[in-house]
Amino acid sequence: MRPLGPTPRPGPRAMPRPAAPRRDPAPSRMAYRMQRLWLTPLFRALTRIGVPVFIVVLAVGLWLGDEGRRADIIAKYDDVKRQIQERPEFMVNLLKIEGASPEVDSAIRTMMPVRLPASSFALDLEELRDMIARLDAVADVALVIRPGGVLEAKVTEREPVILWRRAAAVEMLDADGHRVATLINRETRPDLPLIAGKGAQLQVPEALDLLAAAGPILTRARGLVRVGERRWDLVLDRDQRIMLPEKNPVRALERVIAIDQAEDILSRDFTHLDMRNEHRPTIRLSAPALEEFRRMTGHETKVRAIQ
Repeated sequence: MRPLGPTPRPGPRAMPRPAAPRRDPAPSRMAYRMQRLWLTPLFRALTRIGVPVFIVVLAVGLWLGDEGRRADIIAKYDDVKRQIQERPEFMVNLLKIEGASPEVDSAIRTMMPVRLPASSFALDLEELRDMIARLDAVADVALVIRPGGVLEAKVTEREPVILWRRAAAVEMLDADGHRVATLINRETRPDLPLIAGKGAQLQVPEALDLLAAAGPILTRARGLVRVGERRWDLVLDRDQRIMLPEKNPVRALERVIAIDQAEDILSRDFTHLDMRNEHRPTIRLSAPALEEFRRMTGHETKVRAIQ
């Protein structure tokens, strides 16, 4: 069936649109380089950790750049530190000294670096121990802080065994020759033997051996004199001397004692008994004894003998 109206005429034909160009899926050169850089471990760590840390440090630095803020922080730190150090469990209230003489006790209390009560953090026990050990009379010392805030010092004093007379004073020495104390008067310690001479303090062990060997005549001994820093003279009463050799002086002294027990030689009137030559002991008579000897032997002379 045909329509009753006129047939419409077709309009002009529309032209087709040109197709858009296809996008290249490959990344750009800059994007490619950034992707390769991000795959680098160092760059990735620097970006994730380094940059935030730098920002935080920069912010803290700028905040601490103010001198007033720094002073407040230091004051708060010192206050907290003081509160902790001065807690009762850290305080030292008493110094207890054992084994020390009154003089050493007083010296130790005087050299305390702080006044008690004080915090244990303010006490350097190692430094304090070295200070006490430098005292001549102290051989050893042990320091420990006991519960209850007691600083305990156990002192081992040197035992004086001999006196050393020098030009300025008389020194008390221990068995190793270490100085213990100075005596104003020798009569303060009459129980201790006496040594004298340059270098005598360096040979205290040998001097003690000689004094031990001189037991039978020790009541007559006035002391030992070091001669030339090489050997000893044993000085007896009545201004008599036993001149001992440089080597084996103890054996020479024992020989003198044996001769005295056999012949009572030390009771004779002499000034020096020379034992430096063990094969030829020599006795030097006093002037009166020498004159008497010459008179008895018929060798009296007007020429004075050289002593």
